[in-house]
Amino acid sequence: MQAENKALQYLLLQGLKYKIKSMIRDSRKKNISKLNVKPKEKKNSDKKPAKNSSGKNEIYYSFMTVVLILCLIQITISAVLNISKIVSYKAKIVQITNTLEAATDLNEQLKDSINNFSKMDGMEAIARNNLKMSDKDEVLVIINTPKDEDVDEKAEKQGLLERFKNKEKDN
Repeated sequence: MQAENKALQYLLLQGLKYKIKSMIRDSRKKNISKLNVKPKEKKNSDKKPAKNSSGKNEIYYSFMTVVLILCLIQITISAVLNISKIVSYKAKIVQITNTLEAATDLNEQLKDSINNFSKMDGMEAIARNNLKMSDKDEVLVIINTPKDEDVDEKAEKQGLLERFKNKEKDN
C-alpha cells in the first residue's frame, strides 16, 4: 500500500510540475505579445554563413532527391519485370502439368496394353485380328468390303465410260 501511495504521489508531483511549466511558458508568450517585443535580430555576419550552408543544403537535398527518384524508378522496373516473370512461370507450370497428366494417362494405357498382351488371350487376339492367323481346327474367311474412296473412284470411272460411249453414239 505504501509503495502504491508513493507512486501516486510521485505521478501527481510530476503532473503538477508539467502543468506549472506549461503555465509559465504560456504566460511568457502572452507577455511578449502584449509588449510587442521582437526577439533579438542576429548580426549580418551571422547571416552570411547561414546562407552558404543553406546553399550547400539545397544542393545536397536536390542531389538526394534525384538519387531517390532513380531508386524508385529502379524498384518499379524490377517489380514489373518480376511480375512478368511470375506470370510466364505460372504459364509454364500449367503447360508442364498438362503434359505430365497426358504422359501419366499414356503410361496407364501402355501398362494396360502390356498386361493384356502378356497374357495368352491377348496374344491370340493380336494374331487373329492383325496377322490374320487362325487356330489349327479353324478356317479363316476374309471378306473385303470396299472403302468409301474405292467406291468414289469406281463411280467416276463408270461416269467417264458412259460419257465416252454417249459421245461415240452421237458421232
